Amino acid sequence: MHVLVVEDDELLGDALQAGLRESGFAVDWVRDGIAADTALRTGEFSAVVLDLGLPRRGGLEVLRGLRSRGTHVPVLVLTARDAIEDRVAGLDSGADDYVIKPVAIAELAARLRALVRRAHGQGGGALCVGDVTLEVATRRVTFRDREVELNAREFDLLRELMLNSGRVLTREQILNRLYEWDRTLESNAIEVFVHHLRRKLAPEIIRTVRGVGYLMPRDDGPRRGG
Repeated sequence: MHVLVVEDDELLGDALQAGLRESGFAVDWVRDGIAADTALRTGEFSAVVLDLGLPRRGGLEVLRGLRSRGTHVPVLVLTARDAIEDRVAGLDSGADDYVIKPVAIAELAARLRALVRRAHGQGGGALCVGDVTLEVATRRVTFRDREVELNAREFDLLRELMLNSGRVLTREQILNRLYEWDRTLESNAIEVFVHHLRRKLAPEIIRTVRGVGYLMPRDDGPRRGG
């Protein structure tokens, strides 16, 4: 999952970036409201961690602008502002969660995972599509009740396809959702990971929509590969 962290405090921002990366997220970090607005207009993220007291443009203004454009990415406000009126303003402006600093990274990561699952209609702690079950917190995958060993990249790709089951994702969308701006991949990396998933699970698990991208079918019935 690709997360945007918006935090102007250098020490805290660095700690959030490092901690969330260790928790399995791809993380981009910006330090002011205008940079955040630009990132949200041009990038694609699974969730946003947003401070309110930002230079150049306040966090609430960033949040209201995001929602006015019809963008539904989950936003977790992380702030030192603990007054009831501040919480109300944040939630009424479109925040999905409101957390007071400081927060343990483990709790922050769990809240983000929950927000992303709910945003995709998956309220529980596991994702289930057909015969595949993926436990988000433990990073455990089973196929037809058999545990399957996946590396980190394979797991992340499978999770994104399951979150978007029934929907075609382009290669560009997959890259945007999984990887950070400053990380480069081999040109055929996505194709390689798809090949590995098909080999470890089943060829029909992921369909290729030629000229478009990849699809994990939503239905539970028999599927034919593409």
